[in-house]
Amino acid sequence: MKKMENGMEKKMTVRWKKSAIGRPENQKKIIKALGFRRLNQTLTLPDRPEIRGMVNHVSHLVEVID
Repeated sequence: MKKMENGMEKKMTVRWKKSAIGRPENQKKIIKALGFRRLNQTLTLPDRPEIRGMVNHVSHLVEVID
């Protein structure tokens, strides 16, 4: 895990920008597993490999802001 100088874990900000309607079921499950509930919602998530992998799978539906 990437840690900052003060011992806190790094964070990344992700916005759900495109609907999952008509997308495969696994992509819908990934959006839900990331914690999104509605379109244009912005979440601050821990910057870990498993989260980055999930974001990468639905990169056409979400936007990494920070």
